[in-house]
Amino acid sequence: METQFELVLLLLAIAAGITAVAKKFKQPYPIALVVIGVIIGILPFSGLEELKHTFAEDEIFHFAIISIFLPTLLGEATLNLPYSHLKQNKLPILLLAVVGTMITFVTAGWMTAMFLGLSIQAALVFAALMAPTDPISVLSIFKSMGVNHRISTVMEGESLINDGLAVVLFTIAAYQYDVILSAGSAGIGIALGEFLKVVLGGLLVGGAFGYFFSRLTTLFDDYPLEIVFSMLLFYGSFFVAEAFHVSGVIAVVVAGLIFGNYGKKVGMSPTTSLSIRTFWDVASLVANTLVFLLVGLEITRMIDTVNWLQVLIAIGIVVVARSIAVYSTVSFVRSLPKNWKHIFNWGGLKGSLSLALALSLPVEFEYREEILMLAFGVVFFSLIVQGLTIKPLVGFLGEKATQKEQLEYDRIQSRIYRYHSGRKQLEKMAAEGTLSSIVYNRLVHQYDVELKELNEKLESLYEQEPELRKETTARAIRNALYAEHEALEELETRHLISDQVTIEEKRFIRDLLEREEMGENVALHSSGEKKKE
Repeated sequence: METQFELVLLLLAIAAGITAVAKKFKQPYPIALVVIGVIIGILPFSGLEELKHTFAEDEIFHFAIISIFLPTLLGEATLNLPYSHLKQNKLPILLLAVVGTMITFVTAGWMTAMFLGLSIQAALVFAALMAPTDPISVLSIFKSMGVNHRISTVMEGESLINDGLAVVLFTIAAYQYDVILSAGSAGIGIALGEFLKVVLGGLLVGGAFGYFFSRLTTLFDDYPLEIVFSMLLFYGSFFVAEAFHVSGVIAVVVAGLIFGNYGKKVGMSPTTSLSIRTFWDVASLVANTLVFLLVGLEITRMIDTVNWLQVLIAIGIVVVARSIAVYSTVSFVRSLPKNWKHIFNWGGLKGSLSLALALSLPVEFEYREEILMLAFGVVFFSLIVQGLTIKPLVGFLGEKATQKEQLEYDRIQSRIYRYHSGRKQLEKMAAEGTLSSIVYNRLVHQYDVELKELNEKLESLYEQEPELRKETTARAIRNALYAEHEALEELETRHLISDQVTIEEKRFIRDLLEREEMGENVALHSSGEKKKE
């Protein structure tokens, strides 16, 4: 045990050192970790042989990725992803994550069987492995470039959903294919029923865990304890879902979204929310650094047995399948700029989940070694070639870094938001009697002076950059309309308005949202309602 612990510390030290150097030179650390992992795996480094032997074992790699790191990575991503962002981009996210994943699965499966000679089952298993995306490398590049945050939101939202669907497809293809095939025409119903059971089961388990732990936080104001609750939430929802043979990935995603949005709203103090987020930021960084280093070490296992022609064909199949999936879905979303489709396509990297699932195949599975070889080859190409070329592609397509005016606007907005939040807290303390009126008036006056100066700067910036005012207005109208729609749902739930009025008002709001997404100028609200009347 002591030796194993020392090996883990050594692995972490190597990963942390590589990450620190990559970040210092503003390079994507996941790609650097994969490259160094491959180098360590190939070259005979003295003192690292035991580390390479231990962590390149199939069982250890699979257990580490699936059981230890995956709940952490999914939990951290959902915890920090506002539901409002997902809601604003729900159409492209769902098209890519659901329709696109199915298109990738079917297309890649057919081409694999056709051009690589694998059996139908083996081809579908490989296709399921290639369905999930791993945007961590890409998102780190986007962040350093200041690319529009909507691109990151769509890609991260797609990854969170299609990871769960891909695991379900893999399980059905790998372990239930014979049962489905032997059932004949009824096999389609069996496959669909199993798919729905696993997906809906994951949704229910995640929803139950998310709601329970969100309510539990309302009983405590103790951030160390609530951090422990969040750990139990992510790992508990994952393992309970897996114990009931439903999707643990989907369970964690749903639980994290509920806890990070509803739970934060009803049960977390600002200190608790910040502490939980900081804890999972650290946990996610540790998980990511170890995952990508392990991927690099694991890839070297297959180098001596690679059939390069087959790998090249597999790479072509995956790239074509991804392209068909992207361009046949989001190309028709009018609210997305055309250039973004190319970024979604080339940024759909494959990563550790694909390798971990491939290594979980039973030894006796037909074509197991071929599937492993192809999966490792595609993942290596994806992380290195696509990962290193996505930044030049973004620049070539004109998605430039954030403009100086936009950065200034963001600074002003962040300070206005901060100062309003601080002012509200002072008002709360004064109302509770925990802050004297003398101190309250002095501090509030300071805030008011700062806010006045910031609003004057903002007005000046709007005059210089009218497009900023236009974008801000459009975003405000969109959020206001979402709030109005939720208010109607609340009135409907409480039976305070008739069904006819509910339907009419909801339809009116949806029409406004559709017009706004298509780029029309939408007004709030009186002029539109007068016309409607």
